[in-house]
Amino acid sequence: MTLAQIAKRAGVHISTVSRALALNSTGVGLDTATRIRAIAEEMGYHPDPAASALRTRRSGALGIIVPRITDYVLARIYESADDAAHARGYTTLVANSNDDPGLRMERLEKMLARRVEGFLIGDARLDGDDLVQALKRRGIPYVLVNRRLRGHPSVTTDDVRGGRLAGEHLIGLGHRNVGVIAGPEYASTCVERTHGFVERFLSAGISVPDSCVQPSAPDGEGGHAGADALLTRHPEITALFAINDFAAIGAVGAAREHGRIVGRDIAVIGYNDIPLMSWLPVPMSSIASPMDEMGRRGSEALHDILTGVDREPELLEPTLQARDSTLRVEL
Repeated sequence: MTLAQIAKRAGVHISTVSRALALNSTGVGLDTATRIRAIAEEMGYHPDPAASALRTRRSGALGIIVPRITDYVLARIYESADDAAHARGYTTLVANSNDDPGLRMERLEKMLARRVEGFLIGDARLDGDDLVQALKRRGIPYVLVNRRLRGHPSVTTDDVRGGRLAGEHLIGLGHRNVGVIAGPEYASTCVERTHGFVERFLSAGISVPDSCVQPSAPDGEGGHAGADALLTRHPEITALFAINDFAAIGAVGAAREHGRIVGRDIAVIGYNDIPLMSWLPVPMSSIASPMDEMGRRGSEALHDILTGVDREPELLEPTLQARDSTLRVEL
């Protein structure tokens, strides 16, 4: 079904049909637009987004690139960003990068080939981010979420503050020998959470040696391996801080293998506060990150940039959720 066929049936020019079926229907009387839309519906007309994108040079689509959509935190960020985008008339395309620099660029180019208008980037890297630099160089609007880079528009959690909250909590409970499952060094989330934690201990006059900070993969397996390495080197450790909740859960298994019982003789605290943390046999303490708000406000910031409004980097406030995994430990 074409616009020309609808125009013939309605007895109007094809340009009138085109304007009547547009979202704003400018230049067409209400009665005429209503009649044309009814005819189009009766004849089974559906607009062709690809053709519209070629004609208007606008696709109405936003791209979202994340390390892995199966990650609970990233899925929540995506869902809220998608809802906010749809509320403003956009559709979204999402792609996994697996934190692979080459794959990131490949996914970016494929999205650009579909005339995506702007991007939410959830996998920014501290070790030289070619993708973000390419977007900036080519003048393509973007906003960073989840991870941040200095000098780029972003909506993220204040992860330095979150690390400090975790450190302050453990200091208040009397811990002096602590370990950090620090995640990968290319992710701002991991680097800043670790920095805030160690800094808070230093401000209390307590040193956290480098050997007590273990880089790791940002998942359960990484948490298990990281905790195993830390407890092997430093069996005197009484508390572990993991840069996300899945790493914290992995650390519980490693602690058990070392003859330690979380919530009794070793404390574990995670980050993000996914619902699972409060449902575990030993409810686990965590630093809550406003995931939904991050996605929504990131999408809103991208919309502002698309309409010519500058946006400064935005930090959202984390909060401590203290539970049995730290509160019931006997020192």
